[in-house]
Amino acid sequence: MNVTTMCFRGAGIWMRAALGALVLPVLLSGTALAQAPAVDPNMGALTFTATFDVPTLYMFRGLRQEVDPAFTYWPYADLRIDLGSGDGKIKGSAINFGVWNSLHTGSSGSGGEACDPECGSHYEEDFYASWTLSFGGAVGVTTQYTAYTSPNARFTTVKEISVKVAQSASGGGLRSLSSYGPYALIAWELDTEPGRGQADGGDEAGTYLEIGGGPSFPLGGRATLTVPVKLGFSLGDYYELGGDDHPFGFFDIGGVITVPLSALASRYGTWNLHFSGEYYHLGETGHSFNVDTDGNTSPSKFVGLIGIGMTY
Repeated sequence: MNVTTMCFRGAGIWMRAALGALVLPVLLSGTALAQAPAVDPNMGALTFTATFDVPTLYMFRGLRQEVDPAFTYWPYADLRIDLGSGDGKIKGSAINFGVWNSLHTGSSGSGGEACDPECGSHYEEDFYASWTLSFGGAVGVTTQYTAYTSPNARFTTVKEISVKVAQSASGGGLRSLSSYGPYALIAWELDTEPGRGQADGGDEAGTYLEIGGGPSFPLGGRATLTVPVKLGFSLGDYYELGGDDHPFGFFDIGGVITVPLSALASRYGTWNLHFSGEYYHLGETGHSFNVDTDGNTSPSKFVGLIGIGMTY
């Protein structure tokens, strides 16, 4: 695999961003909507979430996805269907369907030297379906199937099933584990062949482990700061390099500032602007993927992002 052309897969699914350019001016044009009664306009079982994010670079689980980035944008949409709730051991259940995209004008998209004129900017399109069971203590267990595809044929389709156990962050103070929103995720690659259907382009299907969390702090004016921390590991053949698997994938720490665009929910949904910065310390495989335009590699990388999101 030639990592300088970055013809391999990627994607992040617990994720991001679309819609909004048409409605945003309405939300910012006056205070009438913010003065409306504090009533949720969507009292049904369906919840729609969308975001539109613009990162400085696309990193997927510590694997760099582009040598020479230009303009990258991530439209994302998710539909949640609440199936019911109860007072027993299972407090609720829901299913989600979503699609996430990564479009590039740099070397992984329309600006790539190895790209023929018809391949275009659409580097990645991911489809997923998940089922979540909610338990006491704000604990949820989510099983998810994801298909990571590349419309411009820069990588082969990756199929993955994952299980995530997470506890929603609470206001219990920093001495309480629940205030950090801890989670753990295990993912298994499916239906692979040597060099095909794998995040690392390796020989064997990989098993991935991620653990993380992050406390949130009020900043005033309804803005919040979240400090996410996560670590990625290979439980088997996920970070292959030269035929060897490297257990440590990456360490990632960042900061996310979220600013609501209206004080109360409106008939257009609730909107926010968000800004983030992440620092990656990479393992051996991630280090080898982190190639710049001069052909140099680095064991670390900083990534910035700005985006808009909405929920209805």
